[in-house]
Amino acid sequence: MFPAGLGISPLTTYSFPVFRRSSQDAPADAVTLEKPDASERPDAEAKKGRPTPKRSEAEANRRGRAYVPKDRKEAAKDARVRERTAREKARAALITGDEAGLPPRDKGPVRRFARDYVDSRMTAAEWFLPFAVVILLLSVTRNSGLKFLSLVLWVVIILLMVVHSFVLVFGLRKQLRLRFPDKSQKGAVAYMLIRTLQMRRLRLPKPQVKRGQKP
Repeated sequence: MFPAGLGISPLTTYSFPVFRRSSQDAPADAVTLEKPDASERPDAEAKKGRPTPKRSEAEANRRGRAYVPKDRKEAAKDARVRERTAREKARAALITGDEAGLPPRDKGPVRRFARDYVDSRMTAAEWFLPFAVVILLLSVTRNSGLKFLSLVLWVVIILLMVVHSFVLVFGLRKQLRLRFPDKSQKGAVAYMLIRTLQMRRLRLPKPQVKRGQKP
């Protein structure tokens, strides 16, 4: 096993010292398990960052949550009740002119002014339906003079409506530019013209100004 010239017997036993590490010789970079600081705790253990709500506030929040019906019949009943309440609120708003309950097409200061601008004036278009009934009755008579009169009345009422509509459109646009320069005026003129075709007592929302009153 060893060369013979060295004089080392193969039966000679050599013992090598075994070095053991003591607990004091632990590496400096050993991982030490420490209890995490309060700042490193999970979010669930950290502070909320907001004050705890009072009991009265918590109860109010619970009462304000939407009620979930238990079955379809109860859900349908609740839906009908809500729809009826909404219709009643909208009908009341159309009568009183309450801005909060009006439909979207009638909301806003521009639309309100357009309504008041029409309602404060006598318009030719609002008399179209009564005149149309009279003209129709005259046209079905056998008297040729009355039939001719019905044609003349048709021409007169149409001309009055056209001329008066141009006057109303010009005046409304001028007032809107002066009163609401920074607001959208889209659709206000058409909204006003449609209202002129309705008789005053049948208009919705109900007129809030008297004839001759300045809007």
